[in-house]
Order: sequence, then structure tokens, then C-alpha cells
Amino acid sequence: MKTKDIDIRTSLHRRLKAEHATEIADTLILDELALCQGDARIDVAVVNGAINGYEIKSESDTLGRLPRQCEAYSKVFDTVTVLTASKYVEGIINLVPDWWGLTRAEMEEDGVVHFFSIREPQKNPCIDSLALAQLLWRDEAIIILKERGLQKGLLSKPRKVLWEALAENLSLVDLQYEVRKTLKSRTNWRVH
Repeated sequence: MKTKDIDIRTSLHRRLKAEHATEIADTLILDELALCQGDARIDVAVVNGAINGYEIKSESDTLGRLPRQCEAYSKVFDTVTVLTASKYVEGIINLVPDWWGLTRAEMEEDGVVHFFSIREPQKNPCIDSLALAQLLWRDEAIIILKERGLQKGLLSKPRKVLWEALAENLSLVDLQYEVRKTLKSRTNWRVH
């Protein structure tokens, strides 16, 4: 049976909800999170004590966008895992950074996609503070700047300047904390 995106996504959501069942109040699971001002969109993101990304490459996908996705995802996520059909495993291993995880997704006779880990994800060694700050909306960036006493001369500036101020003035650890906290508390996510 062919593995389709929706089948992989459904099984992934089931697995993630089970993995985070005890911390579900502090865990946000999102579909189609936009990154780098919309340059890329990860299939599933999990935000809790880290920001982890999951990219799905089903049998009907191609790997054409993967190099560009690698660049964007590697700027933001603490870990990234690709879930893919068997036919893409070798191609993906050669395209993604060594710290990315790789999981084979196979449709079993029970009609459920099962996952087989090929490589566990490792911690991202090169998060980009500016790309991380770009996950914030303008008003959210202003709130963080105000809370940190960094707002002077910035309140009327465009969001690009606000993101730069956050990236320059907060340590990566502090910025990661603020972005995670803000994303988890955001209530008005776009609706598909």
C-alpha cells in the first residue's frame, strides 16, 4: 500500500499526542508552521521545552524542495525528523544534515502507518537567532522587548527591526525561551 501524506500525518499526530500525553498542557502541536517569513513551511511542529520539526515525504512527494527546506528548518528547529516512504530513504540521507533524524513510514496491513527509526535526531548546532525571532508577530516582539526594557526607540519600527533587536540583545537561550512561551500562549493562530 502506498503511504500518503495524510496517513503519515495522522499516525504522527497520534504518536506525538501519546508521547506528550503527560505534558499536553505545555505542548503545542502545529501543522504547517511557516518559517523565515514564509520561505518554507514545516509539516508538523512540536513546541514545548524545545521546537522540534517533522517533515513528511510520502511516496507521492518529490525531494526537489528538500535542499531549500533543509536551509530554513536548520535555522529554527532544535531537532528535525523526516518521515518518509522507503523509496526516499537513501536520497534523503544524502541531502539532510547529519543531526537530522530519519524515520521510514510504512503502511501496514492494518491500514495504519508504522514508523521505523533509521537515525535519531540530534540537537541542532546552528540555530539562527534572527530566523527564530521571525516566528514572532510584531505585537509579540514588542511585548518581549518591553518586558526586557529594550523597547526604547523601537515601538514604531517595522517588525524586521524588532526581530533584529531581539536577535542582537537576547542570548539564544533567552530568545528560544521567549519564542516557545509566546507560540504556546498564542490563541489566534490562522485557520485553514
